[in-house]
Amino acid sequence: MTTPPPPPREPGRPPKRVEAVAGTPFGVVHLDVPPVTSGLAVGSLVAGIVSILVALLVVCFGAVAGMGGAWAAGAFTVLGVLAGAGAVVAGLFGLRQIRRAAPPPAVRFTGRGLAVAGVSCGGAGLLLSLLGLGLALLVALA
Repeated sequence: MTTPPPPPREPGRPPKRVEAVAGTPFGVVHLDVPPVTSGLAVGSLVAGIVSILVALLVVCFGAVAGMGGAWAAGAFTVLGVLAGAGAVVAGLFGLRQIRRAAPPPAVRFTGRGLAVAGVSCGGAGLLLSLLGLGLALLVALA
């Protein structure tokens, strides 16, 4: 029977600061915590891209003549609006999470650009979905 290889050894990180505990030979070590990308920002960007793709589907169904195209565009509009609204909300919460000041031992979050892109993509997808539904209704009624 073979033994598994040992786990890779990660290089040790130097402590941020060391404070001595009075009256003992011990000390308290404060480590620097690396920043983490916000999951809300990433989720916002993914939902925003999905809302734009669904909005393009709504526009395609809206351009198809007939009442069937309007029904399909209406059904996909609901999905596009929900994904776009979710992207905007998650992006705004992500921006709030990133902006919040954290004391040194806490985790700091990054990803402001991802959150802003998620909010803008979500808003664009939401708007395009509603415009595609309007196009579908105009084509169906004409």
